[in-house]
Amino acid sequence: MSWNQSFEMAVGPQLVFGEGKLKTLPTLLKNWGNRILVVTGESSFIKGDYWPILLEGFEAHHIEWRHYQVKGEPSPAMVDRAVENYKEDGILVVIGVGGGSVLDAGKAIAAMLCEQLPVRHFLEGVGDRSPSGKTLPFIAIPTTAGTGSEATKNAVLSEVGKAGFKKSLRHDHYVPKVALIDPNLMLSCPQSITAYSGMDAFTQLLESYLSTKANPITDALVLEGLRAIAKHLETAVTDGANLEARAGMAYAAFLSGCTLANAGLGTVHGFASSVGGRIEIPHGALCGTLMGICNRLTVAQIERGTTAWSKYERVGRLFFANQQQSAAYYIDGLLDRMDRWVDALALPRLRIFGLQKEEIPNIAVRTSNKFNPVQLSEEERQIILQTRL
Repeated sequence: MSWNQSFEMAVGPQLVFGEGKLKTLPTLLKNWGNRILVVTGESSFIKGDYWPILLEGFEAHHIEWRHYQVKGEPSPAMVDRAVENYKEDGILVVIGVGGGSVLDAGKAIAAMLCEQLPVRHFLEGVGDRSPSGKTLPFIAIPTTAGTGSEATKNAVLSEVGKAGFKKSLRHDHYVPKVALIDPNLMLSCPQSITAYSGMDAFTQLLESYLSTKANPITDALVLEGLRAIAKHLETAVTDGANLEARAGMAYAAFLSGCTLANAGLGTVHGFASSVGGRIEIPHGALCGTLMGICNRLTVAQIERGTTAWSKYERVGRLFFANQQQSAAYYIDGLLDRMDRWVDALALPRLRIFGLQKEEIPNIAVRTSNKFNPVQLSEEERQIILQTRL
């Protein structure tokens, strides 16, 4: 890089990472208070082995707790219901234990418990005002390795339908106080969710690396995360009991949150907003199924020798032991790897979730290229959707 380059880097959460770290949660809570709201998914975590352990820790440390369950991806109405339920309970800390949807819900609830209006008023591109930035302390405990929400300052909320949207509630103060990452919590994650989450982390890392907003620090973090993806993604999917693979993917997912928060993302995540507001589809499944074709169309417009070309080559080299080939060899190999993962990880086609061919033009118009290294045309954005319909 040229040291004349200017960039900024936001500070992330306190990171507590490692096997068995869930047991440290009661001690961490002493920093903020002993009346808490625990946000989880509908059933998977609370039916598993670690929910009783969590409750035993609360009891031993005299922590008063309330429990709110999230079903599916969080909506503004869901967040408003939680705020209405608990605004008079004197909650001091909010904890999210679950996948990206649960963490986003918890993050939004923690913030909206400090506001006086429904959350819709504060959503980017939807609301009529900016959030104050006031929030209760939020602790993020992911049980999947994908979204990186444990490291970011935004919570994504959705309303699905013809006039639907998928928008962020965002403020610098919404970064979790603590990201507590215990790979043990991911051992029971189903194969399909492991695949979808892993592809989400992969997408976020690659898009933030190629982003026109990337900087030397995000580049370094991305390459570290992509090394973990190259080594551990397939093993985590095929051998879910492999703790090393689970830890490696958890590490990659956290780094993807750090990099996307600072470098931004590309066209695939532009579709995550436009398609995700139209149909109910797991975010990681959408990202993963579009990665191959979206990157092929992007590479086709990148000139050899440019920064983006070199970055594609550098990423491709992470996936191949033979380091004596041409740049084109590694770039083509990377694109082929993405296509292979679509099949090997059983990434679904969009029609399975109800997307109709006649909706594609309207969705393409509403899809942003964000910080993609090239600006894909409306026609090309239609081709991406048609290819994976």
